[in-house]
Amino acid sequence: MPKSEKNRYDAIIAKVFANHYSPKHDSFDFTRDEFEETAAKLGIKLPKNIGDVLYSFRYRKDLPDSVVKTASEGKEWIIEGAGRAKYRFRMTSANRIVPSANLVTVKIPDATPEIIATYAQSDEQALLAKVRYNRLIDIFLGITTYSLQNHLRTTVKTIGQIEIDEIYVGVDKFGRQFVIPVQAKGGSDKHGVVQTQQDIACCTEKFPQLICRAVSAQFMHDDKIALFELTVEDGDIKVVEERHYQLVAASDISPSDLKAYSARRS
Repeated sequence: MPKSEKNRYDAIIAKVFANHYSPKHDSFDFTRDEFEETAAKLGIKLPKNIGDVLYSFRYRKDLPDSVVKTASEGKEWIIEGAGRAKYRFRMTSANRIVPSANLVTVKIPDATPEIIATYAQSDEQALLAKVRYNRLIDIFLGITTYSLQNHLRTTVKTIGQIEIDEIYVGVDKFGRQFVIPVQAKGGSDKHGVVQTQQDIACCTEKFPQLICRAVSAQFMHDDKIALFELTVEDGDIKVVEERHYQLVAASDISPSDLKAYSARRS
């Protein structure tokens, strides 16, 4: 993001926050309309896509220092959806989900079609394709899954409009059926409670008869892929399970690799 645009986004969100903030409250609501009013008062040209300001701070970038410093020790501010064109600043426990440096990596024969690898347009698209063609969701969760839809845009009551990167449905050996919302994260993107919370809320509302298991996928170094099963507990994001996979040529999986895998039970 260009510095001028970053500064513009920071100024707008900082002012909206200051208009509502009180040390007595750990959450407060605001509306999308306030961005136009705030930009006018600050003499800032409003971005063509107002939603990009919110999207950036909800999923990609840190809030301005003037906002961050008001959070209590061990806490951070997040922006949640609170209805149609409505949002909420809420203070929650600071919890950075990053791939563990000590976790073993499992080699998987790479089944990604070369033409897909060649023409994928972004980290997120490439990641979703690799996960899909190599059935990593099946391998990770131990169930049979099928991709239902990419980039699902929908509206959830009490939250407003959301987008899920990809959504799967699946079934296990007992006949239980699942819905799996999948987040795709590039190397610099961060896992957050907001997206996990809204993914789960969407699946609970749209697929109430299915068991929801939220998954996040992230590129690591050396083309490794980290998969997390995430949940929200008491308003905070928690890791249920984490695994690391590396897609390689079948010939790159050695007998010693296979012996090591055969010794593992879970």
